[in-house]
Amino acid sequence: MMTFARRRLRNLTLALIGGMLIIAGDWIARGALMQTAYISGWAMLVLMFLLAAYNVRKKLSVIPLFSSSAWLQVHVYAGVVSVVVFVVHIGYVMPNGGLEILLGALYVGVAASGLVGLVLTRTLPPRINSRGENVIFERIGPIRRQLRERAEMLALESVNAGNVTAISQLYQDRLVRFFAGPQNLWSHLGQSTRQRQALLDEIDALRRYVKESDRESLTQIAELVCLKDDLDYRYACQCALKGWLFVHIPLTYGLLMVMVVHVVVVYAFSGGAR
Repeated sequence: MMTFARRRLRNLTLALIGGMLIIAGDWIARGALMQTAYISGWAMLVLMFLLAAYNVRKKLSVIPLFSSSAWLQVHVYAGVVSVVVFVVHIGYVMPNGGLEILLGALYVGVAASGLVGLVLTRTLPPRINSRGENVIFERIGPIRRQLRERAEMLALESVNAGNVTAISQLYQDRLVRFFAGPQNLWSHLGQSTRQRQALLDEIDALRRYVKESDRESLTQIAELVCLKDDLDYRYACQCALKGWLFVHIPLTYGLLMVMVVHVVVVYAFSGGAR
């Protein structure tokens, strides 16, 4: 049985070979003074509808139209081929004219967001599972609130007991904002732990200035900081996995609409392919 890595290598090789054949065929046709813009234009439109069909397939999961993984493979490698067809269609030069520039910008946006999404969906899920407890996205908010309430209670206990207010001061100055909501999202995506370590260092440095009875509270607060940071890490990764679709999908449908307008305009003013 073929492994996933070998299957991916095979599919990518076939897509690249297909792309090179398309470019070679285009150069031969251009050398023979053949008009290829209409062919590549229709091929581009078909490819874009095929790529958009993947999102429709995900919404119709109850209908047995091949597996979602098979559709995903088609989506990825059809996207690779579409880059070649797009370059062939514009004639290897930058588009000129308002509609053509808009089409080019939309396609670049779709291709770039698709590439970003491919990288995110391949790299973030293993990272999510490697750090902290597995928590679904909808549960992150309530768990964050529980951690904040526990940290607040520990800070208030040091005041209510009449002890030195160093813990409550630390909470007020450094931890109120930290526990209030998601923090350091970009740092988490970059896998930086600098902010987390800075907080832990401050908590550890405070131990020498508090009584023995307060050191246990500081230990618990440090544990809560780690749990909250792990939760923020998961939140950042899941937001990235969900958020790129809010760019990619609208751009795709916008591109399809403008492509249809482009086809109508081309045939209206040129009389069609000859």
